[in-house]
Amino acid sequence: MIVDSAIYVDGRRTAEPKTLRETYEAAHEQHGVAWIGLYKPTEEEFASVAEEFGLHELAVEDAIQAHQRPKLERYGDTLFVVLRAARYLDRPETVEFGEVHVFVGADFVVTVRHSEAPNLHGVRGRMERETDLLRRGPEAILYAIMDRVVDDYAPVVAGLENDIDEIETEVFGGNAGVSRRTYELSREVIEFQRAVKPLTGILSGLVGGFEKYGIDPELQRYLRDVQDHAIQVTEQVAGFRDLLQNILSVNLSLVGLQQNEEVKALTEASIEQNDEVKKISSWAAILFAPTLIAGIYGMNFDQMPELHWVFGYPFALVLMLAVSVSLYLIFKRRDWL
Repeated sequence: MIVDSAIYVDGRRTAEPKTLRETYEAAHEQHGVAWIGLYKPTEEEFASVAEEFGLHELAVEDAIQAHQRPKLERYGDTLFVVLRAARYLDRPETVEFGEVHVFVGADFVVTVRHSEAPNLHGVRGRMERETDLLRRGPEAILYAIMDRVVDDYAPVVAGLENDIDEIETEVFGGNAGVSRRTYELSREVIEFQRAVKPLTGILSGLVGGFEKYGIDPELQRYLRDVQDHAIQVTEQVAGFRDLLQNILSVNLSLVGLQQNEEVKALTEASIEQNDEVKKISSWAAILFAPTLIAGIYGMNFDQMPELHWVFGYPFALVLMLAVSVSLYLIFKRRDWL
């Protein structure tokens, strides 16, 4: 549960308690700032922390359950901040999202993580090296955490930009599976936007609160720098979303054109087949007429006067020829032949 726990006095680490109880005692004895890092604590495990620092039950419930939207809330003298971290995974080319909850009081900072990101060990190391910054109090730790979260967005932006460039190439390359990938990437961009967009408001609220409660003016300048970076990322993500919508529209248009070409080819093939059927039917009709006449005169009934007529045979031949020629001319005029 406890990732790290330490007491800081005048910007320097003075104690490394092994348990939460030792942390509480050291904080009271040394009158320093307690920084406790927790990872996926249970309700029972977090109860002593909440009791020791007087954390509000609603904030405690949010911290334990996780899956919260980014937000900033104040409960008395305690700030409660929820941040959504993100990191880009190169091999699967996907974005992995994390969540960190930060409680900031007059003499303590409690962080609760529910994922590997962000890596707060690096934040702690930075603060312990920059003692002048750490000396400014718990709010400086909050700034460093938010700065790390926003800095971690940069590789995500670069990865998404590269993925979008690849999709653009695939769209005009005729890749049939690009629609699915575009949709999946759009979902990641939307999720990333949900993580980033609230940060500008959170940082504005923090800057205003720092002014109201007389927090170090230098920290206010640091927070404004983080806010500028967050606004930049927000604008980039909004551009990604619009670009993906355009790519999806272009892809649908290209798919429609391809389908139209296929339908056209099928129509031409159908017309060609119809022409062949017309020719076969025409010749079958032409050949059927002489066969019909020959069949009638070949029945050899005694009461058929043409059987004993001198010109019966030539007449039958001429009739066959005349019917065949007439049918040929009719079909030819109708472009069946």
